[in-house]
Parts: sequence; structure tokens; C-alpha cells
Amino acid sequence: MELRQNAKVVPFSANIHPTAIIDPAAVIGANVEIGPYSIIGAEVEIGDNTTIGPHVVIQGPTKIGKNNRIYAGANLGSDPQDLKYKGEKSYLFIGDNNIIREYASITRGTAGGGGETRIGNNNLIMTYAHIDHDCQVGNNCILVNGSALAGHVVLEDRVIIGGLSGVHQFSRIGMMTMVGACTKVTKDVPPFLLVDGHPAKVVGINIVGLRRNGITPEVRSEIKRAYKVLYRTNLNVSQAVEQMEQELHGYPEIDHFIRFIRNAERGILR
Repeated sequence: MELRQNAKVVPFSANIHPTAIIDPAAVIGANVEIGPYSIIGAEVEIGDNTTIGPHVVIQGPTKIGKNNRIYAGANLGSDPQDLKYKGEKSYLFIGDNNIIREYASITRGTAGGGGETRIGNNNLIMTYAHIDHDCQVGNNCILVNGSALAGHVVLEDRVIIGGLSGVHQFSRIGMMTMVGACTKVTKDVPPFLLVDGHPAKVVGINIVGLRRNGITPEVRSEIKRAYKVLYRTNLNVSQAVEQMEQELHGYPEIDHFIRFIRNAERGILR
């Protein structure tokens, strides 16, 4: 059995408020809830069991996965905030099990960034957080209230961005890094670190985060050794990488740490 809502055929099980406006080109999954006065545009696909609060605006092309919770006033899939954008078709992809809180905003990609903004799974994007065009956000990340990612930013898995912090365009932040509140990040940040300040500086290792994410004591010890080589000697980056490769055990986390530094196009925070 089906229900016709604003000329769009949706599953009968969907709980859609009568004031919501849904474009006929939108695809709505099973058990989706859409609150009062929300607007779902053309070329939007919403996965099963997703809940959308009141006054949410979702524009396409946007694909949203399953079991997401999107709160009041969020704005997803709008045009990128980039003067180079000339109306070309671009996309926003959001995975599963994300929580997107009130008035958060995420824009689509641009041709210059591959045309896609991507959000992974199990992320918490808090109130008024902003993710701009062509960003690539991994899994299990947290963007605290009022934080912002400029265009082309990459967050690896399990990154935490503190409240009111800003990340410069084209910057990359490595996995399990924690960025303190009101921090200004302008360069790449290697994995597993604590970053704070305006401008940002590396202030230590994210030991609490490593423990919470099940990193063993042996690997944590090697990460500490890598940190000391990179940040507590007079070696330049190339020399530090060479020493780490010679002296440290080849755990996957250490290999990733070294590879991240080698591939840092903007330079790394020191």
C-alpha cells in the first residue's frame, strides 16, 4: 500500500508531515520520518529509517544512507560556497548512522574538487557546524558546535574538531587526532595528535583517544617514539621520517603515520 504525498509516491510506512514539501524526483526509503515544513528537493535520495526534523532543507543531487538523524533547520546539499562554481552538476553523499544536529550545513562539491562532498558513517555533526564543498569526512568523527571545514578538507576516521574551530581549505587531519576549541588549523595534522591554539600547534599525543579506540600499549609506545623523533629533536621532516623508518617497528599505525607525513602537500603542523 502506498501514500501519494505532493505527487510523489512514497512508502505507506513513511511518516511524512502534511506540511513537508517533497519534489516528485526525490526517492524516500522505508520508515522515513519527515517533520513539519521540511523541503526535500529533486534528485534527493533518503535511505531507510532516517529521521528528518522540522524546517530541514535538503537539495540535490544528494544521497543520504540509512538510520541517519537530521535535526531541525539543517541545510544539506546546497550549492557550494565557491566563486568558481558555475552551476555544474555536483553531489553530496552521506553514509549511515550519522547524527546531524540543528542548523548544521553541508554543501555539494565542485568540478575543481572532483564534484563530490562525502560524509562517512557514524559521525556526530553538532549544532551550527559547517562542512563546505569537496570535503571528505571519514567515519566516527565529531564536529563540535560552530566548527567549520573549508573546501577540500579531509578528515580521516575518529577525528574530533573542537567547538568554534576552523580548518583551512585543502588541509588534512589524520585519524584519531583531537583539535581543541577555538583552534585555527592551516596545515596538515598527522594522526594521533592533540592540536590547540590560534594558530594551531601540536601540543602532544591523543593518549585518551588512542586508549578509547583500542590501540594497544605496544603500539602507543611506538607512537610516542615517533612523536619524539618528529617533534622533540632538531631533525627536519625528511630526516625525522628516515629515522622513524629505521628505528620503529612496522605496525600499521606507524606505517600510516609516516605515509601521512610523506604525502602532506601543505606541510605539517610542528
